[in-house]
Amino acid sequence: MDDEPQKLSLKREVGLVGAVSLIGGTMIGSGIFMSPQTVLSTIGSPGASLVVWACCGVLVILASFCYAELGTVIRESGGEYIYILRTSGPVVAFMLIFSSVLFVRPAGIAGISLSFAQYVVAPFYEGCSPPVLVVKCVAAAAILVLGTVNCLNVRFSMSVQVFFMVAKVLALAVIIIGGLVMLIRGHTESFEDSFENTNVGIHPIGIAFYQGLWSYDGWNNLNYVTEELKRPEVNLPRAVIIAISLVTGLYLLVNVSYLTVMTPAELMSSNAVAVTWGNKVLGSWGWIMSVAAALSAFGSLNGTFFSGGRVCFVAAREGHMPDILAMAHVRRLTPSPALIFTTVVSLVVLMAGDFQSIINYFSFTAWFFYGITLSGLIYLKIKKPDLPRPYKVPIILPILVLLAAIFLVLAPIIDNPQIEYLYVTIFILSGVIIYIPFIHYKLCPGLLNKLTMFLQLFLEVAPAEKNM
Repeated sequence: MDDEPQKLSLKREVGLVGAVSLIGGTMIGSGIFMSPQTVLSTIGSPGASLVVWACCGVLVILASFCYAELGTVIRESGGEYIYILRTSGPVVAFMLIFSSVLFVRPAGIAGISLSFAQYVVAPFYEGCSPPVLVVKCVAAAAILVLGTVNCLNVRFSMSVQVFFMVAKVLALAVIIIGGLVMLIRGHTESFEDSFENTNVGIHPIGIAFYQGLWSYDGWNNLNYVTEELKRPEVNLPRAVIIAISLVTGLYLLVNVSYLTVMTPAELMSSNAVAVTWGNKVLGSWGWIMSVAAALSAFGSLNGTFFSGGRVCFVAAREGHMPDILAMAHVRRLTPSPALIFTTVVSLVVLMAGDFQSIINYFSFTAWFFYGITLSGLIYLKIKKPDLPRPYKVPIILPILVLLAAIFLVLAPIIDNPQIEYLYVTIFILSGVIIYIPFIHYKLCPGLLNKLTMFLQLFLEVAPAEKNM
């Protein structure tokens, strides 16, 4: 027997198709079926809502280009966390991981699972809203199923992602084609005086962007799994360009289709806009859209799980989370402890929150840390220009996206202050209070070591090495 111990690491099993499916399949989720009515009601007019959707797409494309450079310079999994750790230091990185692990990622999973559940139960409650308990039970079941799938096998999880990516693109194609047919037939009422009643205040614009950007969430998912990506210096930029350009085009055409088939009033009053669209265009076959929207959300939930568990995993590997979360299953080579932890926290957030509040506070927190990440890229460009960069963007791009992130964080607070945003800010900053005793001074290590040993044996996991 070889005396040298075998090193355990996550495999590079994500190719270009899987990468495009991970980004696009996570982005095209619940948002495009749940957010259009909120964007329209917040901004006030059909024309302005289409401008918001287009601007969200442009902002995400610019941000993703910046992340592509970061991903090829810092070739480690973990997304914002690892970039902030390498550029801004451990304290700020811990603030991110503290809020991300306990709120941002679980909130994303809870929000998507709630919209999945809404569409699953919608056909059984025609003409009325489904009971909240029923919706949350279905959402919890979806979280548990996908948590299990991701713990079992990376390749199977990516196969699920590719399948649902194809299914949801086909569903959006049906909506687009149906809308174009109605448009050709002269249904253009929603586009007459399309900018009338537009709300031009800072707060409505900010909230409309929050709701629109929720539909684009997932654009940075590939950066969380860089160590599992084949040839990241080539496939990361390619996948980003292909996936986000495709999604932006689809979203604009889908919104045009919604506004062609429905009046703005009908769109704003709909609980499940794709089902309303299906009933008006497909008649007795309208239930197909409910199934398609549910499948879309399910695929997005799978992608969010796939990347979210990796954030926990990388943070634990860097010493910012318990050691058990940095371990992988000895046979399946999946970060199962981190995925189980993400599942449990997501279920807690699901029980406590509702869809709209989850989205607003999720977006506020997410763009706060996107801004810090982009300032790190600007720092690397100025202070370390000689670092090898297989992919490079002009410095003006991260500056523009940083300004947009600052606007998105400050706009809702300045124009219409709400105490909830103060609570979220305090929650983010409270990470420092946890960091000093438990991370910097490493208090209570004995108890954690015993628990780690028990869980390591129980879950059949071992520490995993970095893939460089």
